[in-house]
Amino acid sequence: MKIDEILQLTEGRRLEFKKTLPSKADLAKTVIAFANDAGGELFIGVCDTPRTIVGLPEDRLVALEEQISNIIFTRCYPTIIPDISFVTYEDKHIIKISVFRGSTPPYFLKKPGKNNGTFIRVGSTNRKADHTIIEELERKKRNVSFDAEPVFDKPIQDLDFAGFKSVERSGLVVSGSVY
Repeated sequence: MKIDEILQLTEGRRLEFKKTLPSKADLAKTVIAFANDAGGELFIGVCDTPRTIVGLPEDRLVALEEQISNIIFTRCYPTIIPDISFVTYEDKHIIKISVFRGSTPPYFLKKPGKNNGTFIRVGSTNRKADHTIIEELERKKRNVSFDAEPVFDKPIQDLDFAGFKSVERSGLVVSGSVY
């Protein structure tokens, strides 16, 4: 997608615009939220309301890129490696940070740790993940669905095997076993 088309889009789950470099904490939270979800792109040098390109000084681009890389590397865990590039549009310079969906979630802020520093993307905002969401991200890392998780604290007398018995009586055979 071309930059002029992207600039017509509204902020959302996979897109964010910032006029200037956000604070260290806000930048790290956005990158983490993108990595924990479907990935996303952050454009720095673009005012969101009204949508205008303010640009960044050309002589500061490399220094800003290094600052962004350092913030992400020192604050985020596990390591997130975004694609940081420079875009010139109408003689104005923008930094584009592309964050890909992570393969080892949950991603979180190092200092507060996993329980207090995990963020997800909800619409166009970053939200702190609760315990349930963190567990789901852990399952995603192991490629295990919720219903495949063993439940060790359930007493055997609370389990209902009636459904299995009816299948067994029907004589259904799968892979040499009767079900």
